[in-house]
Amino acid sequence: MPRVRDRIPVVVQGRGRRARPGPVGALWAAAELAVTVGVVVLLLVVHQVWWTNRQAAAAAREQVRALERAWEEEPPAPAPPAPSWPTDAAPAAGAAPSADPAASPSPPSRPAPAGSPWAGRERAYAVLRIPRLGLVVPVAQGIDRRTVLDKGYAGQYPGTAAPGALGNFALAGHRNTHGEPFRYINRLRAGDELIVDLPGRRYTYVVGQTLSETTERDTGVIAPVPRSVVKPGYGYGEPGAYITLTTCTPEYSSKYRLVVWGTLRS
Repeated sequence: MPRVRDRIPVVVQGRGRRARPGPVGALWAAAELAVTVGVVVLLLVVHQVWWTNRQAAAAAREQVRALERAWEEEPPAPAPPAPSWPTDAAPAAGAAPSADPAASPSPPSRPAPAGSPWAGRERAYAVLRIPRLGLVVPVAQGIDRRTVLDKGYAGQYPGTAAPGALGNFALAGHRNTHGEPFRYINRLRAGDELIVDLPGRRYTYVVGQTLSETTERDTGVIAPVPRSVVKPGYGYGEPGAYITLTTCTPEYSSKYRLVVWGTLRS
């Protein structure tokens, strides 16, 4: 009878209870979770602060080039009539602000004349140039975040005057993220030029006053005759052709508004 060779023993694992992690295991798991959350937050910050800036700024520059090419190929559009502003046209103090923090406050809407280049909302129709800042940015109708401001454009408040016309040509723009066209408008000083180009026309405004901080409900800053209703010492007291730039302040916050005013050079 053949001899039975020694067999390799088979060890069967029994089902035992899992050992509960001790303090070291718990700390290790918490550290891994913290690192993961930190990486996710860092990626979101990079996307919001850096990538959206690159995308919006590049798209805005291309839009400026597209406008300039179109203006070279097409005859200039007729200048729109200057709006007539009744004395009650200024928005009341305490009016509800726009939903967009970079854009509030907003006056009652007055649509642009039909057929004028200002009639198409949310489409770039002009170019704002600020030589002191090296800024060249397209201007579109409206202050909607998604369709205007997040594209890196300056948005015209609905109902405000056309460029070069009597009244207040009022603009909003992001100070941070999405191209941040108005990031450095706090550096503007009296006498600096704000140039607005349209097909076949150029309007040059000169910076006159700066309001470094006011509330989002200070609707007076974009009235036809702009004057702060929060700080009445800032603004103007008689009709004219004005430009207003508004953005959030301080940086990376939407708590207050920064305002720059200019008057049309005759």
